[in-house]
Amino acid sequence: MSKEKFYITTAIAYTSKIPHIGNTYEAVLTDAIARYNRLLGKDVYFLTGTDEHGQKIQNQAEEEGITPQEHVDKIADEIRNIWDLMNVSYDQFIRTTDDKHKKIVQKIFKKLHDQGDIYKGKYEGHYCVPCESFFTESQLEEGNCPDCGRPVEQASEEAYFFKLSKYEDQLLEYIENNDFIVPESRKNEMVNNFIKDGLRDLCVSRTSFDWGIPVTIDDGHVIYVWIDALSNYITALGYDPAGNSDELYNKYWPADVHVIGKDIVRFHTIYWPVMLMALGEPLPKQVFGHPWLMLGDGKMSKSKGNVIYAKDLVEYFGVDPVRYFLLSEMPYDNDGVITYEIMINKINSDLANVLGNLVNRTLTMVEKYNDGIIPKPHEQNEIDLDLINMALETPKLVNNHMSTYKTGKALDEIFTFLRRTNKYIDETEPWILGKDVSEKERLDTVLYNLLESIRIASVLLEAFIPETSEAIQKQINAKAITFDSLKTFDGTVAFDKINEPSPLFARMDLEEKLEAIKAALESKEEIVEKSSELSDEKSNDESVGIVTFDEFIKVKMKVGEIISVEDHPNADKLYLVKVDLGSEVRQVVAGLKKHYSPEVLMNKKVVLVANLEPAKLRGEISEGMLLAAEKNNKVKLLTVDIENGAEIH
Repeated sequence: MSKEKFYITTAIAYTSKIPHIGNTYEAVLTDAIARYNRLLGKDVYFLTGTDEHGQKIQNQAEEEGITPQEHVDKIADEIRNIWDLMNVSYDQFIRTTDDKHKKIVQKIFKKLHDQGDIYKGKYEGHYCVPCESFFTESQLEEGNCPDCGRPVEQASEEAYFFKLSKYEDQLLEYIENNDFIVPESRKNEMVNNFIKDGLRDLCVSRTSFDWGIPVTIDDGHVIYVWIDALSNYITALGYDPAGNSDELYNKYWPADVHVIGKDIVRFHTIYWPVMLMALGEPLPKQVFGHPWLMLGDGKMSKSKGNVIYAKDLVEYFGVDPVRYFLLSEMPYDNDGVITYEIMINKINSDLANVLGNLVNRTLTMVEKYNDGIIPKPHEQNEIDLDLINMALETPKLVNNHMSTYKTGKALDEIFTFLRRTNKYIDETEPWILGKDVSEKERLDTVLYNLLESIRIASVLLEAFIPETSEAIQKQINAKAITFDSLKTFDGTVAFDKINEPSPLFARMDLEEKLEAIKAALESKEEIVEKSSELSDEKSNDESVGIVTFDEFIKVKMKVGEIISVEDHPNADKLYLVKVDLGSEVRQVVAGLKKHYSPEVLMNKKVVLVANLEPAKLRGEISEGMLLAAEKNNKVKLLTVDIENGAEIH
């Protein structure tokens, strides 16, 4: 009998910058759903990967002085390393620069064109580079992008368009008659705000940049992000528009669920299903638009410098504690919040106090009272049966929640059961039973019930904290670790020997841990600051040597106007300087305090080194450097008289 298939995907990560923990959450969430379905015995195929084309990436590569391919290779490797670090059990990691993907995308574009669903026209309107989206005047919010709030640029170019409007009624019917978009709030937003107002045809090619998949039928055009990126879900499986798709596609498509962020639901529930309708292919069964993970003071943003990265959290807490926090604290349809203090308290209360304490206490008692041998249970009383009933009911409750991707509620059920098991120890008092030889059978029953309860919990936890689950099963010498084994309360094998107990989690002192994290962050900032200072010293050292032309042209300099000067909150000699570059405002941490008063600096037209990687200096983000001259310890800024944003050549 063949297994039931389950095809699950993340959105592919954009290779502009390294993802922060809010981006990483999606990979961990999808992994938990994939692992849980494997536990159920399904044939799971889990796809993730990277989106690697577009104007934004081409611009970034030019600023870095490298090719777009070199840029995306570097970031894609980092993303894959982060996914591996977080124990994400994907089956395939696709990149949209893969030759196989590019060739299939070209065939998809040509098929849609040949059958009349793509036509040539001209685009005139507003374009947001970071979002890679076009907008009409009415869609802008205060003249800016309605999605990210950044400035847009006027665009006018020849382009190909996809007839979204042709499939409007068919799409609405599918959404209304199927459980396609979850949560319900996302469905209502798509239907009421986008579809019912009428779909506009979609721009699907560009001529103003060349970092993309070439259109085979028209030189100078590259296939725009929507057909390129969205089709990864079928190109990865070997889809062929001519009807000769690989066995992988025939086996796993349609997707059971696309797990994506709430900000890209429109693309996955309007553009993507219409593309599939036009191709004559089945639509995904479901799209789950998960909420965002917010920092304590708002949405994480690299430009604001208020981001937390997975690598740092793993360094402070370990992989499974980070996974547990993400999966337990994120609500189903509302944004979650992360701070170091919330994390420490959550890890202490649940992992150390509830889970770790239960496992360690139980194994210690089995060693002490039964020489590490798993006892055989005897007659069960009312207290025992209450625990057993809960042990058998918990997998059903977990399954109900996981069928709708509510990982937080599923973990709540598991930890409610673990707390009940801890309470069972207090109710049965095995330390008293161990003092009375006549209570040996009763003690054996209590210890067996504890081990069996831990076994059941460890199986359920495998999808969420797999390394911890495996460690528990090794310590209790668990043999039965399938989901089917949770149907009865007898999976622990009597007379086997447990392995040596080892603490799973150490309880953290809140203040000490916060101080340790603060010190680690300051240490990293000091390294960046010293590196910056060293760079300054080298620039003043005439013996630094010759710089090649290729090295020099990598430096991008722009004219900007100083519009704000404030004291650095954590440094006596530094200013926080805001510089208007015309299209954006940058903050620079500048050591100008002993050379200029704020009033003198205001409104100066200065030159900013614009392609330096942002760095934190004494806790504040710095997004470039100002050019200045120095002689006899006197510093004078280089000033110019030209409009903001002009490039220095």
